[in-house]
Amino acid sequence: MFKLVGADEERFYSWLLKPGSYIVGRRTGCDFCIPHMSVSRQHAEIVVKENGNETTVSDLGSHNGTYVNEKPVTQKIILNTGDRIRFGSTEFRIMDSDGSTGEMKGLSKTVLASEDLQKSVFLSIDDALKPLPDKSTELPNLVSTFFDMAKLLNLTEPREEMLEKSLKMVSKVIPYDRLAILFVDEESHEVFTAATLSREGREYGEFRLSRTIISDIITNKRAMVIGDPAEDPRFAEQKSIIMSNLKSAVAAPMFDEGRVLGILYADTTNPQFSYSQEHLRLMATFGNIIASRLLNYELLSERHEKGIIEAELKRASEIQKTLLVTGFPEIERYDIYAYQEQSRQVGGDLYDVKILPDGRVLFMLADVSGKGMGAALLMSNILASFRILYEQEKFDLGKAVESVSLQLCRFSSPGDFATLFAGLLDPKTNELLYINAGHNPPLVANKDGILSELKTSGPMIGAFDFVTWEEHRQILEPGDLIYIFTDGITEADNGVEQFGEKRMREFFLENRNKELLELAELFMDRINEFMAEAPRSDDITMMILRRKTE
Repeated sequence: MFKLVGADEERFYSWLLKPGSYIVGRRTGCDFCIPHMSVSRQHAEIVVKENGNETTVSDLGSHNGTYVNEKPVTQKIILNTGDRIRFGSTEFRIMDSDGSTGEMKGLSKTVLASEDLQKSVFLSIDDALKPLPDKSTELPNLVSTFFDMAKLLNLTEPREEMLEKSLKMVSKVIPYDRLAILFVDEESHEVFTAATLSREGREYGEFRLSRTIISDIITNKRAMVIGDPAEDPRFAEQKSIIMSNLKSAVAAPMFDEGRVLGILYADTTNPQFSYSQEHLRLMATFGNIIASRLLNYELLSERHEKGIIEAELKRASEIQKTLLVTGFPEIERYDIYAYQEQSRQVGGDLYDVKILPDGRVLFMLADVSGKGMGAALLMSNILASFRILYEQEKFDLGKAVESVSLQLCRFSSPGDFATLFAGLLDPKTNELLYINAGHNPPLVANKDGILSELKTSGPMIGAFDFVTWEEHRQILEPGDLIYIFTDGITEADNGVEQFGEKRMREFFLENRNKELLELAELFMDRINEFMAEAPRSDDITMMILRRKTE
């Protein structure tokens, strides 16, 4: 007569297989109930013939399968002494009867019998990190080791030295032939050794942790004890976590702040020793301390990298500001002024004013797609491209816009474009030639307070390689005021509503007779009042041009 012996994560089982039929499953009404999530409600059936000469197992369509000696059960299989049976991820063994009554024996993992310690036990990290039992504090060197490891949190030594010291501290409490701290690549789950410690300096060769075990520790945040790898089908052959002659092993995730930063591992070749749950919980606690220190290294590294990035952004911001015009040229019978406020250290809005060699005045304002460093690079590229064309003997506005757009389209990524308003003013004739490439139509107010718009000439620049833009002309009369702006003004959002064009138009008309600098400052005060404490989400840029009254 046989008996079925095994363990899941919580209990040890021993069932006598008397003649009859037995349903194995998670459902409480099953003959052999295994309340583990990997076991189906009705998982398998074991049948023992009346004479006891034949015992078979069949799978009942379970989700995670039934395996005998790691081969899937697809039909009725005859069982023999020593066969290993796995229902889902729970392990059992067919053994000869020892006179058991056949009643189920359930023992908590804290009092597992020595037979059970030959099996593997998994423990969630939350359970593994629960307060240690009182008897653990009686272990030699435990309290002093905890004090020493706590000091690691304040030391500034290199990470490699800290890891080596940690293993020496752990070795005072955890029996071992080999101790190791292992790091795991988050994407490939490949293991690499960060620090090792072996007894008497013996060389044991490489660690060969299975991907299954690595995934379980990292993904499920579980610690484990391997009682006897040679007797556990999960770790036999290719799935082996063992080296030759390994008798027991324990591994715990180095876990802190919701992350698994690595694995703390110990093993032994001593056939007289097996790791217990107490060792497992100690390893989890030590791993937690080491993980806290590793996070400190990460924070220091992030702080250093952040400092570098902030310095680079500050320098980029300084460079970008030098690219923009700060002193505006004197133009006969005209005043001009521009203002910009970026939502970040660098931005994608640009403006420029230039008196060309023939005396005409070129002024422009653009809003590049995106934000941050990428937008800033596009902004500087567009500005540099136009400035190269300024020096041409006969500057042609239409050709210049087409040339810059084509360059932007051909040598940038899809989605990199800009809206642009570019005007070419002849102060002698007061004629304004302009192109509006998908930009917000600038407002024009005459001396009588009548508003009009400078209409669109075509789409934004950089979006297509086949576009031409229609040039529009307008004569500026005395007192005419042109207000060019980016959508950071109209789309300024206080969390309830946007500033909008209506408010902008009303303010513009009400304050159109003020000096340009005062007008810009009052406008920003009005926007800041509207925004209150709401965060700025876009750059704000404006340019104002006025023909003086004669």
